[in-house]
Amino acid sequence: MSSHLNGDALRPRATVANGSSTKTLIPTNSVTTKDGVVKVRIDPTLMVADVVKQLVANLQIKQPPSDFALRDEDDELVTNENLRKMIKSKAKLKLVNSALVEAREIHEKLLLREEKSFRLALFSLQRYLHEEDFANEFLKRDGVRILVDVITTSYGNTLAYALTAMKNLMDLEYGWAALDSNFIFKVVQIIASPQSLINVCRPATAILKRLVEADPASAPGPLVASSSRSPPAAPPGSVYRYGFDVVFEQMRKEPGLLETVVSRLGTADTALALNSVMLINSLLAHATDTWWEVFISQLERLNTRKAIIHLMTSHTIEDLTSCVLDFQGNMARLIYRKKTTLVEPDVEETHAAALDYIWTNSHLQVETSPNGTPLKWRQLGFASENLSHEFSEAGVLGLDCLKYFVQSDPEFFSKVVQEQNSRPSQRQCPLARASNEVVELLSEYWDATSPVFQPFFLNFYKVHALATNFFLQMWNESGAAIADFTRVVALVRSQVKVALRQEHLRPWHEMVQDFSDCEYRGVRDRQMKELEEEDDLLSKIPVRNLRAKLYKESKEFVRQQRIHCLLEGAWFLNAVPVTAPASRRPARPWRFMRLDNSLKHLHYVDSQSKFPVRSGLEDLPERIDLALIIEIATANCALPSDGGGGSGPPPLVASPLSFSLLTSEGSLADAIAPDVSRWADWTDGLNMLRRDSGHVSSKETADFIQALTEIGLRIKLLDLSGDKVEIPSGLTAGPPPANSDFFFSDLYDPQ
Repeated sequence: MSSHLNGDALRPRATVANGSSTKTLIPTNSVTTKDGVVKVRIDPTLMVADVVKQLVANLQIKQPPSDFALRDEDDELVTNENLRKMIKSKAKLKLVNSALVEAREIHEKLLLREEKSFRLALFSLQRYLHEEDFANEFLKRDGVRILVDVITTSYGNTLAYALTAMKNLMDLEYGWAALDSNFIFKVVQIIASPQSLINVCRPATAILKRLVEADPASAPGPLVASSSRSPPAAPPGSVYRYGFDVVFEQMRKEPGLLETVVSRLGTADTALALNSVMLINSLLAHATDTWWEVFISQLERLNTRKAIIHLMTSHTIEDLTSCVLDFQGNMARLIYRKKTTLVEPDVEETHAAALDYIWTNSHLQVETSPNGTPLKWRQLGFASENLSHEFSEAGVLGLDCLKYFVQSDPEFFSKVVQEQNSRPSQRQCPLARASNEVVELLSEYWDATSPVFQPFFLNFYKVHALATNFFLQMWNESGAAIADFTRVVALVRSQVKVALRQEHLRPWHEMVQDFSDCEYRGVRDRQMKELEEEDDLLSKIPVRNLRAKLYKESKEFVRQQRIHCLLEGAWFLNAVPVTAPASRRPARPWRFMRLDNSLKHLHYVDSQSKFPVRSGLEDLPERIDLALIIEIATANCALPSDGGGGSGPPPLVASPLSFSLLTSEGSLADAIAPDVSRWADWTDGLNMLRRDSGHVSSKETADFIQALTEIGLRIKLLDLSGDKVEIPSGLTAGPPPANSDFFFSDLYDPQ
């Protein structure tokens, strides 16, 4: 049935040019109902509820208008925000059940468990839960408990549908606080099972990640602190009541889980690999002191870094780049934490065991000094027998690096220490001290967050072993003595910069050659040229610490500037992925995007041409939920082809100024920026807004942060040099007070 309807809600009103006067003529939309198709003209100034009310009245439908909603042919819900777009594009609409009715019907089908309708209801549920009105209605009907029951008792595709529905429901910030430890353990079992299908593992992994991130400390708004020493407690009913400890307790009941997740980094299914990396990142970012050592040792035992490197080098697509950079950032925090953790062999069994392993493989005997003092660790190159003090700068990282150096070739280690101990004391290379110094050099080199993949950094222990061997080589070839230790350190620092340059572009074997295939004379000559160009002041520890502080401040300043650019909004060209058919073209070539003040949604409008966009969001009817974005892919889109004559359209060539906003289900936007500055503003700004991210992805932003850091550093140093302040190379803490008979006086300023 086809007819034309008129009424207060559906009245003609659009423009047709006629000389100097104009008339308004609204496009005609078709609306499919259960009785057929009707043609209507919808007033775009009305609310959707009013349009539905008028439709129901004109069609003489007996049910109340609240039972109905409008969707387009792709099942997208018509809302007040997208109604004008639907009218303008003459979208084919459908009069369908409202969220309330749909939730009620799906709820009934899930309870009945009649096979065909049950699976169809689950399939529809996945999509509808993205819509907040439906989700709220589903939650009112005890939907979470029903989904948990389905997940607990199902398998195969039915389980996949139920898990995906739960994952989508958990995108909300409320409504699922009743999930208990039994449910978490069930999800853990599903992920750990080798028999689980790929489409089951993907949503299950995403659910576990969301539970890890639902940490009381991550809850939006003010939190209720349980005590000064404990993490904040979640408010009543908040979903932020889980976190690392709650999830890891269940993970420990399934010892093979972490191994399975790491093994899936090598899967050919990109989406599953992506989910696995994201879960590992969330665990790393939220790990607490309670299980920190256990969790990190498991990751190290499973060679997770090696799996990440293989993942990055084996995939040519951009989807995984952001997650790998996040992992790299987590590793940087891990390295920093280890470096600042004291070595306490009298307290920590793992520290004592590592030192015992190092000493045993030296094959040395404890000697005694002429005054009867035992000489054990000094034979390995430490300055004293107090190992907590010896590792005070390098921390547990220094201990781990020295242990790895021994493990990589125990026979070589024994040979070196015995050879050094056979020399006069002034000519012995202090191997342990050299190892700790190399840790300092590498930490200094990799101090800043990088916008590019750093496979050498992820092989920190291996690079440390290579650089320590290089230290030994320079010591021997230069005939160095103890007084020359600082000079050899300077040589190694120079070589580190050369060997580790452009690591995202160079193969591993070239870096190895830079450390192994060089001679003292060549390294010394190059270093002398570098010293002519470099101020020795910049290498001092206080200045390096100042630079690190200024870097953090500069990064936060740039973050605020990038977000301000997003709030201002900008025009972009709509693009197509290079993997798309060359003949594909966007319906409208231009898109204006603007971030809202809540920093949660990106509002936009597509247009045939650019036009002045008013402030606010009135001109931007469409929006993108930033919580759905899992990747800001770059340099992966192209302008549509203009055709290629008789031979067909030419292949698409990716623009370096392109980027895509990717979700687990595809791209929400493919755009090309007008210039490099705009591209950097938006790609880094969007990355910095993501809940599980914060890395810098463009060279432009990284250079900007670095430039601000160096300018700030120079200004600070000018202040110091103007006052002729002497900057020490390091500070040594004095001895502790002999007793507690002292107090801190109050400083009194008479002014």
